Amino acid sequence: MCASVFGVLRSLFGKPFDGGKRMEVNNQHPSMARLLELQNQVSSLGQQVCAFSGLQSDREYRRLERELSRLQVEVDQVETEGRAQLQQARKRAAQEVEGLLRLLEENATHPSRLAIEELSQEAQRLVDEGVVAPQRAGAAEISDELVDALQELVLRLTQVKTGGRVSLRKARYRALTRLCAVQEVVEGRTRQQTLPLSEDTHAAVQHINQVMVQVSNARSQLVALLMGLSGRDSCAHLSRVLTEMLVELDALDVSDNAAVRNYRKQVVEEINGLLKHLDLEGEGDDTHRYDLAQNDSIRQIEAVRGRVFQLQAEVLRQSQTGELAFRPKAELQGLLTHLDEVDTARNPCIREARRRAVLEVQAVITFLDLWEALARRLPGSEEHPSHRAVWQVLASLSELQAQVLGFDGKRADKSYMMLEELLTKQLLTLDAVDTQGDESTKVARKQAVKIAQNILSYLDMKTDEWEY
Repeated sequence: MCASVFGVLRSLFGKPFDGGKRMEVNNQHPSMARLLELQNQVSSLGQQVCAFSGLQSDREYRRLERELSRLQVEVDQVETEGRAQLQQARKRAAQEVEGLLRLLEENATHPSRLAIEELSQEAQRLVDEGVVAPQRAGAAEISDELVDALQELVLRLTQVKTGGRVSLRKARYRALTRLCAVQEVVEGRTRQQTLPLSEDTHAAVQHINQVMVQVSNARSQLVALLMGLSGRDSCAHLSRVLTEMLVELDALDVSDNAAVRNYRKQVVEEINGLLKHLDLEGEGDDTHRYDLAQNDSIRQIEAVRGRVFQLQAEVLRQSQTGELAFRPKAELQGLLTHLDEVDTARNPCIREARRRAVLEVQAVITFLDLWEALARRLPGSEEHPSHRAVWQVLASLSELQAQVLGFDGKRADKSYMMLEELLTKQLLTLDAVDTQGDESTKVARKQAVKIAQNILSYLDMKTDEWEY
């Protein structure tokens, strides 16, 4: 849409003509000159509309809508004097403005944009109830449930479909960066930061302890800012406050006491840790942050995935013959190491892409491990019946995992539903196994349940249509 807007306008206005011949710029008809002037304004607004990632309630939406409506009126007021060329030019100009108005509305009301807003509001509620409100009441405890809930929201945000739309990618990225920043700050609090020293240790300790109290308050202010829960403060104001703390700490003379120097250093590191999250205001406008098609880290991840699929195809091909001489576990482990070294640049989408690639590698490794375990198995005559039953399930799981690895369909496909049903049946079979107190069977059944659940989760991941 955005490309066509500018392409059509250029073709329309770039070569004004009269009677089939190009008009000289100086002899251009006043109405055509006016349409060219309006076209420049449409082009400028078009770029802003294409990148708009907000909602209809936003001030920027109302501004863009107002400007486009004004252009619509002004285009309609251009006199054509009955000339076909001018009438055609005005008609197309009006169509482009109308197209931008529709695009603006689509960007703000797209189902995925509304889903992003819904998840953002859910995150706001969680943070308000779990962090901001308790801090105001003097409580500092952060529950594990809150940490888990934030992680779940991050995963749900990464799975919102954008369809390649710049506006949706931008909105998703902005929501993710703020939520991940809050997640990092909250997890930092749960690990309990620097413990204060006794004021008897050194004359400067009292001042450092006072700064520590301010840092604790600043942490809650930062969380509120990131989640849009603070109407009074601003990132710039909080940044100045934290910077002033650094200046105060730097002015303290603690050269004669190593313990106090280390204490001050830890406090400084905590302040710097908060400051790094205050640069998010303009980050969402940086296209390379959310348009990841040319991102180097994504390219590395995709290269690994490509190699994994090659190895997986060969493994599955040989497994169908009943003999698996090709066992590339060493190379797969190397690919895991390579993925671990990929720089995510604090980008939640890259982090999720890496996580999924790791699961793809691990799925092939698990298949090889299970195949080898089944090949080595030498059941004895005295084997416990329940233990034998678990191994029978594992054999079935190996066959099902091969089908899951090779599956390339969607959740609506019959083959998906069949695989899901068969895997669920294996879990039910394991649940029905009576271990009769046999410890080795208990362990084997537990491992088999975990394998079956992992295969189900992997099948679910393969079909969730996730995108960068």
